[in-house]
Amino acid sequence: MQTIRKIFRNNKGATAIEYGLIAALIAVAAIAAMQGLGNNLKKTFNNVSSNMIAT
Repeated sequence: MQTIRKIFRNNKGATAIEYGLIAALIAVAAIAAMQGLGNNLKKTFNNVSSNMIAT
């Protein structure tokens, strides 16, 4: 019975899982932001390139 109580009292595993979920959420948000920024940069460089060729 004591062993079962120790297992349920140990919160270290739950805390590690929470930190892992937070890190995953931050990674997903960062990837989404970088993809949007990458598309805008691609459009900008294509615009500059086409304008340089035209002149």
